[in-house]
Amino acid sequence: MNTAQASEDKDYVQSLARGLEVIRTFSQYKPRMTLSEVAQQTGLTRATARRFLLTLVREGYAEVDGKYFSLRPKVLDLGFAYLSSLPVWEVAQPIMRDVVNTLQESCSLAVLDGADIVYVAREPTARVMTIGLSIGSRLPAYCSSMGRVLLAGLPPAQLAAFYDRQKIERRTPRTVANMLALKDAVESVRRQGWALVDQELEMGLRSIAVPVRNRRSEVLAALNVSTHEGRTSVETMRTRFLPVLQDAAQRISAALPQ
Repeated sequence: MNTAQASEDKDYVQSLARGLEVIRTFSQYKPRMTLSEVAQQTGLTRATARRFLLTLVREGYAEVDGKYFSLRPKVLDLGFAYLSSLPVWEVAQPIMRDVVNTLQESCSLAVLDGADIVYVAREPTARVMTIGLSIGSRLPAYCSSMGRVLLAGLPPAQLAAFYDRQKIERRTPRTVANMLALKDAVESVRRQGWALVDQELEMGLRSIAVPVRNRRSEVLAALNVSTHEGRTSVETMRTRFLPVLQDAAQRISAALPQ
């Protein structure tokens, strides 16, 4: 929400939004920052940034060491409150572990958040991929297998709104070239019930995904397996990986509460 929108919305608490922005400023690339760095990253004045940081310190969400501020483990409570509220999260973990044991490739579960997918569960293997992913990681929906599964599960009006907002960026030479190609790809996923994305997100990375549905057949999340193109052919992903994933998704759906 921009400043103009915020000023018109009496229910919008700008101070809370700014505090959340301060928390989001920290990342794996910037785990420790000075007051000046936080102020610069958020666009806040030093005095305002200082008040937010010291409040986070007092509440136990951050700590200060000399001139450097960093987040504390208590911040995880905010994310875990969401994860624990997902009916799919707890039941999915052991089933995803079975997938990894069977295929010897990493298995992930994601939900849609705006234009991105957000990882809410992940069972990795010892293999190292270029993209480092963990719970909370975000990837663009339009060029990821789980993203296309989740887009295909949207009601028509929501999908149309996504297309209106989305811009296509060619992340690799194989990424969909334009909006028409993306729409065709999503429609194909909707018809066949699964998505295979071959090196559109990153060269060398292949992934295949299926939907996880609730008892009303609504798509709650997407389940995928990722591999390297030099290790697994597209045909193997279709004939061997896909049945394992579909079975896992059905088991997760069957285990969900009514």
